[in-house]
Amino acid sequence: MTTPVRASELTGRGWLNTGGQELDLQGLRGKIVILDFWSFCCINCLHVLDELRPLEEKYGDVVVTVGVHSPKFEHEADPDALAAAVDRYEITHPVLDDPRLQTWDAYTARAWPTLVVVDPEGYIVAHLSGEGHVAGLTSLVEELVAEHEEKGTLHRGDGPYVPRPQPEGDLRFPGKVVALPDGSFMVSDTGHHRLVQLESDLTTVRRTIGSGARGWADGGPELARFNEPQGIAVLPGAVRSAVGYDLVVADTVNHRLRGVDLGSGSVRTIAGSGVQRLLDDARARGVDPNLVPETDPTDVALSSPWDLVWSDAADTLVVAMAGTHQLFSFDPRTGAIAVLAGTGDEGLRDGTAHESWFAQPSGLVQDVHGTVWVADSESSALRSVRFSQAATGGGEAADPAGDSGVGSAEGTPVVESAVGLGLFDFGFRDGPAGEARLQHCLGVTVLPDGSVAVADTYNGAVRRYDPATRETTTLTRGLAEPSDVLLDTGQEEPTLVVVETNAHRLVRVAVPKQAQTVDEGAAQMQRRRTPVAPGELELAVRFAAPAGQKLDTRWGDPTQLKVSSSPEEALAEGGGTAQGLTRTLRLAEGVTEGVLHVTARAAACDGSPDGEIPEHAACHLYQQDWGIPFTVDPAAPATLTLELRGLD
Repeated sequence: MTTPVRASELTGRGWLNTGGQELDLQGLRGKIVILDFWSFCCINCLHVLDELRPLEEKYGDVVVTVGVHSPKFEHEADPDALAAAVDRYEITHPVLDDPRLQTWDAYTARAWPTLVVVDPEGYIVAHLSGEGHVAGLTSLVEELVAEHEEKGTLHRGDGPYVPRPQPEGDLRFPGKVVALPDGSFMVSDTGHHRLVQLESDLTTVRRTIGSGARGWADGGPELARFNEPQGIAVLPGAVRSAVGYDLVVADTVNHRLRGVDLGSGSVRTIAGSGVQRLLDDARARGVDPNLVPETDPTDVALSSPWDLVWSDAADTLVVAMAGTHQLFSFDPRTGAIAVLAGTGDEGLRDGTAHESWFAQPSGLVQDVHGTVWVADSESSALRSVRFSQAATGGGEAADPAGDSGVGSAEGTPVVESAVGLGLFDFGFRDGPAGEARLQHCLGVTVLPDGSVAVADTYNGAVRRYDPATRETTTLTRGLAEPSDVLLDTGQEEPTLVVVETNAHRLVRVAVPKQAQTVDEGAAQMQRRRTPVAPGELELAVRFAAPAGQKLDTRWGDPTQLKVSSSPEEALAEGGGTAQGLTRTLRLAEGVTEGVLHVTARAAACDGSPDGEIPEHAACHLYQQDWGIPFTVDPAAPATLTLELRGLD
């Protein structure tokens, strides 16, 4: 029998959503406590917030969720930024501010998100990584309710959540903006779950589209519903005429694309089933994850589409699919959906489109040569996608007359990084592109001289990258989480329209003739490095299928490990993808530190009472990505054990 483990105390800088009260586990005794270790930059964490909402509502008298905010980026340790994120994502449970990762370390969390379940007597009963655990959590909660009601240790009643006062105004945490042909602007009013059309003064509201209630519904401007909409794209005239709508909206939390008719204000769903796309479900079964079935586009699963732009070179809409770390293409005329770039692995890797890695792409713009520039937020990087073989490492323009060749052997799109190193490197530094640093950038636009302006969100700045000189400078700073930036050519002098998300407004910024050069240094994620022995290292991922399920061995070993390192040369042996959840790694001689990137997957299906898997059983893919900063220490163990657990 496993010895019960008492939950560690909750320690940090302070609490939100409690009315100023400090919480502790003793005060929560009698409740089922779900600790949600999250960071507000992380798309997977945002998915979990939404997954937990129905469970919290159904079991609100017995379950208390505590969000433990464990920051990745420096900006996320700002208490005001955290408070804004709690408001923005409409979090209705207590949140512990853990900027020094004290509670994170106490619970040995290794990945965002991590969920820990504590029973009414204060013992840990589950420790889970990743998303997609709600069905298992629901079963576990029901079992714990029955067990502890019988024991008399369950206390029903209201939890400690106290709502925070909410900001008032026409906009609430706006996300993205586009210019309309008549000189007005359409803004995704993300916090109000609607679109707002503003006059050229950026403050006068011409009209709103969407009821303002979170949800999903098509119809007229007062009936339609969105759920945290983000990117908006204006379709070319010929395409608008063919499809009967003018705008496409990334309806992010609904996992859908919506079409908007500017004349009537009516909204229709044009792609996305509303079910989150699980990229790795296909991969675990040996199916090419880059294949999207030819079917009704509203039957296709998408995952947190965040921005969109029309690509003249590819003659299609490009969609930043933040939830799967990919770019998709969508043709409104035919309904065809395809993966345009990215394997689905999270990270920064350049190369051909289907070899490349992205990390939560969140902003898109096309330049005059047809190159699509990408704000790749989690890698704090500015990337480009070029649609011909004219792509070069020196930032030269692709031949605008060249064959776009999307998907062809001759003209496969090529992904290149202009600024950024990877998932754990960020900062605020101008200068040569190889030394420059951004911090979780979300928006991009192209300036008249061909340079690229970047909404450097967590630095509160707008930065400029010049492809000709490969230099980075700062155009303006002191903004409250700018999430998008747009060149407005409707003024006497071109200006920038900046979406200042945490100030709930749009502002106009002149393009300075002389940009600033800022150097506040480069940084790396503050998470503690794991000590490992030099040389050979035994990696093991532990997994047990939840009760009522069994590993799906019908097509061979249903488990898989993918391992790589940063820098790449840090791993001498053991990298790559193979079946099984154990691997012998060998660190290169002379390596002192680095990051191990590990992806583990396991497929399990609901079993019958005799333990067999019925023909049409419901199947589940358990998957987690870890980025584990390590330091080499001769005294450290030569083993590394990770948890990919179902709910036993």
